[in-house]
Amino acid sequence: MYEIHDLGAVELWVSLQRGELGPVEVTRHFLERIEAIEPQVGAFLQVDADAALERARFVEKEVPQTSPLWGIPLADKDLVQRAGTVTTFGSKAFEGVVSQASDEIVRVLDDAGSISLGKTNTPEFGLFGYTENAIAEPTRNPYDLDTNAGGSSGGAAAAVAARLLPFAPASDGGGSIRIPAAATGLVGIKPSRGLVPSGSGIDSLAGLAVKGPIARSVRDAAMLLDAMIGRENGRIPHPYALRAPDDDDGDLLGVAIRGEGRFNIGVLTNTPWDDAYDIVVAPEARAAVAQAVELLATFGHGIEEVTLDHGNVYPDAFRTVWRVSAATLPVDGDRIALLEPITQELLRAGRQIGARELSQVLSVLGRFERSVIRQFARFDAVLSPSLALTPRPNGWHDQTDPARNFEQQVLYAPHTSFVNASGLPAITLPVAVTADGQPMGVQLIGRPGGEAALISIGTQLERKLRWQNRMPALAASR
Repeated sequence: MYEIHDLGAVELWVSLQRGELGPVEVTRHFLERIEAIEPQVGAFLQVDADAALERARFVEKEVPQTSPLWGIPLADKDLVQRAGTVTTFGSKAFEGVVSQASDEIVRVLDDAGSISLGKTNTPEFGLFGYTENAIAEPTRNPYDLDTNAGGSSGGAAAAVAARLLPFAPASDGGGSIRIPAAATGLVGIKPSRGLVPSGSGIDSLAGLAVKGPIARSVRDAAMLLDAMIGRENGRIPHPYALRAPDDDDGDLLGVAIRGEGRFNIGVLTNTPWDDAYDIVVAPEARAAVAQAVELLATFGHGIEEVTLDHGNVYPDAFRTVWRVSAATLPVDGDRIALLEPITQELLRAGRQIGARELSQVLSVLGRFERSVIRQFARFDAVLSPSLALTPRPNGWHDQTDPARNFEQQVLYAPHTSFVNASGLPAITLPVAVTADGQPMGVQLIGRPGGEAALISIGTQLERKLRWQNRMPALAASR
């Protein structure tokens, strides 16, 4: 006999459509599971059972059953504001602050019929690739509680890996979907800049931060991504003239179910950080890539190595943008002292950067974007490790020295942030498990608007490896 949390999101939706389960029943099941397991994991900053059950009753009676996420629980990353709830942004500076209005992604997911159970944990203002902050316990990796779930969408990933949620919306400004998804054995999709209207990246600094899904399977991730896109009459409601290429070839869930096609795949041999830091790709990460390459070759895909000519311009430019992103935080005066030490230093450094320097840096990143797209143009997808190292221990990152902290983040995930700077889509796939049971993923980077190719390739690998059936012992014990 299966448990409700054993069902993938698509399977859960089908059971809800058939009337085998109801939204209230499903919501109550996940709330009870969170109560039992969450204290060990630290995936949530808050859970509002009363509000979730009230929403479930509303969905059951008032929301059309054909809605794309009808009755399915999820949670908001605590960088997303939902009216009437506390949004801390992972910071003491916003403890207890109730949001007066909801972000657009909240409306989109509510309209799709989903049920939010609360807020998932995130580092302060989502600035870091690990989930530790001053207002809560670290978010622990369900596969090994001594290691961190990654970040900044670590709470979302840990909740899905522990089967406290079927899937979760997340955001990614330098790897914040792919890092935690890879660390916790999940699928994570960073969409093309401009694809998701309510999280397009077009209005973020340097176009870096976009919204996307974390899930156990490719088709569950595609299902949530479709809902986040929020098509109207089959079309994407683009609010900007700038947009990701869209082939209007139906929803991405259909692509995931079909899993068709043969593709030309490049295998990336370097990173844009190689001249700035001593990047070492761990044997476990190399083995995951080798396993993926072997399987992809047997599927009939073309495989070719590719070395990125990056001109060593990217490291300084991205470091500057990281500091400026902290400079824009809505914290001033005495409230700055409420920030964590490293965030305070980043804020001060960022606010010393002038408009001329920032303008020059953005121009550098614009040229870098065009160069990457040109070099990758002959490939349908480019393969790399998702993470260069195995999941990091809790407390591994330096909490006082911004330069050392930044270096550690780069050493852990040197293949992710340049994809944001280039505006390209990427998917992380949990192809491997290390000898001691740690997940190890690979990343596929696509062309602008090339999500369909990434999802098709991911489905082909998933059919062979069946990673969606893996479960950490912590989740299986209840």
